[in-house]
Amino acid sequence: AHHHALALQALAAGRHVFVEKPIAATTAQAAELIAAARAAGLVLQVGHIERYSAAIRALHATGAGQGVPGRALAFEATRVAPFRPRSLDVSVVLDLMIHDLDLLLTLAASPLAEVRATGARVMSDHPDFAVAQLRFASGAAATVTASRVSVAMERRLRILGPGGETRVDFLARSLERVHPGGAEPIETMPGWGITRSTWVEHDSLEAEQAAFIASIEQGAPVEASGAAGLAALDAALRIEAAIAAG
Repeated sequence: AHHHALALQALAAGRHVFVEKPIAATTAQAAELIAAARAAGLVLQVGHIERYSAAIRALHATGAGQGVPGRALAFEATRVAPFRPRSLDVSVVLDLMIHDLDLLLTLAASPLAEVRATGARVMSDHPDFAVAQLRFASGAAATVTASRVSVAMERRLRILGPGGETRVDFLARSLERVHPGGAEPIETMPGWGITRSTWVEHDSLEAEQAAFIASIEQGAPVEASGAAGLAALDAALRIEAAIAAG
């Protein structure tokens, strides 16, 4: 609730700013932060930590997550967890789903064009589970599920396109690609196979902080920029509005 005010104060004082997600409560506030940072020549990085996870780095290494329009036609993202009495002042969309919204906007590399969503309150005054159907300007589509009232934790991402399918299981640390020339031939799909891989976990928070420092000291591009934070916030708020509209 205080992200905007505190970040604005820091920028006014000439400080580079790392602000947790969501970047602000409204898109207007987010735009104000972006403008203030640009005018002052300061770094503004948003805490979309999933960008720095070993899983997403492994996905990009395969070439399946390069975010080239037209390469991916559909996405499925699932992020569910058992109930814990934390972050209940916001909906599950701003608490959990926003991580996947940021990733999907990056992977689709296309603006969000259409939103449909449903959700409900279960243990708090805000929606505790939500399912959103998204369509991007490129024509790609996504289904995103988030819940903080599940019986078990699950975090998965699926990417489909003419070049095959990629499945990421964040908890099992597994990445599977169905593609032409895959390592394990598929009997029913001549010339196609499955390539399986995994990754070594690293400290995502440390990687995120290192990126912030590199942007300050070396002028490295800000990956989780204010603009990225604004785009994810806009998507989240549109989903919340769709849920409220029923």
